[in-house]
Amino acid sequence: MPSASTGASTTVGATSSVTSSTAAVDSRLTPGGPGYRRMSFALFLAGVATFALLYSTQALLPLVSTDFGVSASEASWTVSAATGGLALFVLPMSALSERFGRRTLMTASLAVAVTVGLLVPFAPSIGALVALRAVQGAALAGLPASATAYLAEEVRPKALITAIGLFVAGNSVGGMSGRVITGWVAQEWGWRVAVATIGIIAVACAVAFRMLLPAPKHFTPGSLRPRVLARTVRDHLANPLLRRLYAIGALFMMVFGGVYTVIGYRLTEAPFSLPQGIIGSIFLVYLVGTVSASTAGRLVARLGRRGSLYLAGGTTTAGLLLSLVDSLPLVLLGLVLITAGFFAGHAVASSSVSHTAKQGRAQASALYQSAYYIGSSAGSTLGAVAFHAGGWAGTVALGLFAVLGVVTITLLGSHAARTQARRGPALAH
Repeated sequence: MPSASTGASTTVGATSSVTSSTAAVDSRLTPGGPGYRRMSFALFLAGVATFALLYSTQALLPLVSTDFGVSASEASWTVSAATGGLALFVLPMSALSERFGRRTLMTASLAVAVTVGLLVPFAPSIGALVALRAVQGAALAGLPASATAYLAEEVRPKALITAIGLFVAGNSVGGMSGRVITGWVAQEWGWRVAVATIGIIAVACAVAFRMLLPAPKHFTPGSLRPRVLARTVRDHLANPLLRRLYAIGALFMMVFGGVYTVIGYRLTEAPFSLPQGIIGSIFLVYLVGTVSASTAGRLVARLGRRGSLYLAGGTTTAGLLLSLVDSLPLVLLGLVLITAGFFAGHAVASSSVSHTAKQGRAQASALYQSAYYIGSSAGSTLGAVAFHAGGWAGTVALGLFAVLGVVTITLLGSHAARTQARRGPALAH
């Protein structure tokens, strides 16, 4: 018969075991906890650097067209090449992050991207500029999927949508500040000095990111074997919910990419005839995206994922229609609504991907990012082509078509969810 001391010891041991297990679960970051603010700010800065670099030429396209003597559709390739490079390389980069770690890959990606960013101002031709931008986009591919995978591993599930929303908010701030800064700098000193300025800002963000981001505690190295990667990708693509989320991300970004690639051309023409600095300042509406992305968690809690996507689609549609009016205040209001709808939809879709994927999260996020930036490349190119063929109304028509796709896919998802619910709650997404 065990003694009282032995029983007490056993009880203490069991209690210690439970406490240790709880501590292990609780070691993930949570709002208000140690390291959460550093992590949030570090990834916020990574988002700033990523979007500032990725879209550094977008607000400058009229100046690029003039400098190299090319059309709007040709100049738009300086944006499409960067987003296309990211789309092509995000999946291989996600595999490297599974093997070598999220923080390591994000650091290396930023280092290469900012180095190329310092070379971009010296491009001697439109072909060289497009090539450099493609390399820059490929380097930046290591950021988006690795960041969302890092958050999925290091942040408690209840705080995940909020954490990803903050990262997306960093994207919006980067996109906004990059365009505003380049607009005013270019007005005084030209587009080359403008993109050089963005390169220097991105260097500062990259250094601060590496110093602030906490070392991962829940990362487990994966395999680089092609068969393992192919099986993981195949499993993700076989998931109908993930396929719908990938398509929604691509379609939302097609709207956004098309609108913001072409808006500079529209505002330089009559009846607006705005100078480059003012056109750059138009991108201050990105602040709306910062708010809508960071509040996506509360939106989903109130309306659900599909309800939030319907709201995002409706807001984007209203913005597109308002932007057709030849009135600067209404065009600005339209851009505000388009931006709010896009960032809300993107934050909801991207966080849903991380929540849905139980294994191979980096690959799941990479597939989303790939679809997302394919949508951006398509939107930039097709938006410019549509503008050339039918003016701003052509670009708006392309955007409305894409939003219709978002609504249709979401409706199909609602129908699938109801069907699965009738078959059994365990099968419902």
